[in-house]
Amino acid sequence: MHSFSKPNPTDWLISQNKYQSKKTSKKAKTISITAGKGGVGKTSVSVKMAKILSEMGYRVLLLDCDSNLSNTVVKLNLPITNYFYELVSGTRSIEDCLHYDGNLHLLAGCNGSLDLFKKTLEIDKLIIDIIATHEREYDYILLDCPAGIAKETLTLNAYSDYRFVVVTPDKSSVTDSYSLMKILNKEYGVTENHLLINKISSDAQYQRMVKTLSETVENFLKSRLNILGGIYKEEVPEDLFDRVLLRQEKNSLHKNFVNIVTRFAEENTQRIHESEFSKSQNINLNDFSL
Repeated sequence: MHSFSKPNPTDWLISQNKYQSKKTSKKAKTISITAGKGGVGKTSVSVKMAKILSEMGYRVLLLDCDSNLSNTVVKLNLPITNYFYELVSGTRSIEDCLHYDGNLHLLAGCNGSLDLFKKTLEIDKLIIDIIATHEREYDYILLDCPAGIAKETLTLNAYSDYRFVVVTPDKSSVTDSYSLMKILNKEYGVTENHLLINKISSDAQYQRMVKTLSETVENFLKSRLNILGGIYKEEVPEDLFDRVLLRQEKNSLHKNFVNIVTRFAEENTQRIHESEFSKSQNINLNDFSL
């Protein structure tokens, strides 16, 4: 693993009051999938989005940032391993730790590893190091971040190019997600997030949540909340929702999610093209300046 030039990424990000990593279009776009509250379907969203992007032809790295409670392997029905501990211990390379599924590569965490539990780690530092080392190999790097406002989680969210905040209609989910965005704004200078509302029961409920959260974030944080869309639970029982969402069958949940991811990917590609065009225009103007 490479060492950081900055001794503490959390303190540095706060002191600089900025969160953007300076990237070119040749480097992966980093997206943290996050939430103020657990149990909102964040890991299912991370896995589903990674699979869809990879099926669209993008090279995707999915990082499970919950280092000792890895739910990505559970969602994908993969065997539990101790690879992450071996990676941070220097006994196994990252290439030997990844699960490969076509364009999708997964770095999972451990599950209740006593060795990892006893090891003193700065997970945010490790994850940022992995991103910096491998971002030229992928189009997208997705971070399945732990829910809540732990400092390591906040650092990873702040470092990412985009933050997808997953919220459900539950009041505590809405309150906790606003708290997450508030701390990111006040302590890290984050002024833009993306909102994905999960497990919606009606259009009216969706519109009400979008209006409430958008107005609150804009009025009190002076921030922008980009609306990704909503995932409707329809007639799916609560205990089966995630399982149905992750199925390979082309059900309505799948089609709904594909539309959300496709729209974001197209908008992101458009932004990259516009940025490159703007840079080329500036260069040309400078070439002819007196």
